[in-house]
Amino acid sequence: MAALQRLFSQARRHSPVSSVSWLRRSLCSSPSSLQPDPNPNPNPNPNPSPNETNQNRPQSVSVQPVSYPIKPKDPSPPSHERPDPNTQNSQPQGNMESRTWSREDVRFVRDFNPSSAVSYPNKVAPLPEDRMQDAGGETERTNEEMEAERRKIEAENRVMRRVFRVEEKQAPFPTLLKAEQRQNTKGQKVVHDLKEAVLLVKENAKRNFDETLEAHVKLAVDLRRTDLKLTGSLSLPHGSGKALRVAVFAEGTAADEARAAGADLVGGEDLIAGIKNGSINIKEIDKCIAMPQLMPRIGKEISKKLNRLTPNARDGSVTTDISRAVKEAKKNITFKKDKSAIVHVGLGKVSFTEDALCENVGAFVNALLLAKPAGLKKSSKYAGYVTTFHICSTMGPSFPVSIQSLSIAADRYTKLQMR
Repeated sequence: MAALQRLFSQARRHSPVSSVSWLRRSLCSSPSSLQPDPNPNPNPNPNPSPNETNQNRPQSVSVQPVSYPIKPKDPSPPSHERPDPNTQNSQPQGNMESRTWSREDVRFVRDFNPSSAVSYPNKVAPLPEDRMQDAGGETERTNEEMEAERRKIEAENRVMRRVFRVEEKQAPFPTLLKAEQRQNTKGQKVVHDLKEAVLLVKENAKRNFDETLEAHVKLAVDLRRTDLKLTGSLSLPHGSGKALRVAVFAEGTAADEARAAGADLVGGEDLIAGIKNGSINIKEIDKCIAMPQLMPRIGKEISKKLNRLTPNARDGSVTTDISRAVKEAKKNITFKKDKSAIVHVGLGKVSFTEDALCENVGAFVNALLLAKPAGLKKSSKYAGYVTTFHICSTMGPSFPVSIQSLSIAADRYTKLQMR
């Protein structure tokens, strides 16, 4: 090791840096040089001669020429001609046959399609001109067959006329008739005047019995409230045409007046007892009138059976003027609204005259205005109160009536009553 260190120190002193680095590389590359010499020189020369020093120096390596392969030329640009698909498909098939593809290779192959391309013949749709040319022959054959059939039929008709001497009928030339459009199309509302509507009702009443002229009034939606009650009664100027049965609870001279006025049932204690034991049918009674003296017993014994027919001082059925009450009851009718805020009432028979029916309608409209509930808000005389007004016969169609004509009829009835 001492000799090796001495050699390094001398090399640093007498050799350039490149020689030292070359020596270091040579020593590192040959491990045998690091091993000690088995026969060392016992007397090394510490001062070698110049010749020995030159021999120990490394010789410079001569530079050898290096040749590189020629760079290949760029491939020619692709031609604009479309390559043949059959040729392209044949090349991959050859490569596939020469080389077996593994699963790993197939993973990195894009659009791998080992199947060969299939070509189909081009189809062209026929043009309309071609179709007409093809169907021309069939059309001509059809026309010839129809012409032959026509001639055959005409020949047979000539023979029949000659043999049986039958005159041929001259049929008129066909013409187109325009369909008449109805003025009252579906969905179109036609409102009639009161007189016109009454005439239409009389024309459409074609039953074997005397039908009743009915009025159906649709009121405002607010009147569907249960707290707004609408009831009333009126005396029709020309009567209702219906025979009303009136029962009068009276005794003495009041009973005689009731019979003279046309009451159907008249009595006091006996009439109360008959209704109580059921001998008198309540369904046959339309109106009940009573004297004030008999009301305590009527309310105590038969008020539950009479129900709505029980006499009441508010509607004038409890009075001392029995004769007038009976006459009014024969003519009076009552009306009230139902759950859907519609009033249904009969205003006479269809056999009545036109003027009589119009006066009855005017009287009903006046009574309807007088019976308007006080709690009805946002309403004028008709607007907000009466929505629609229809009249019809018992089994006939209905016809709407204009509010203006109804107002005129009600005003005319009011003027007649004031006189």
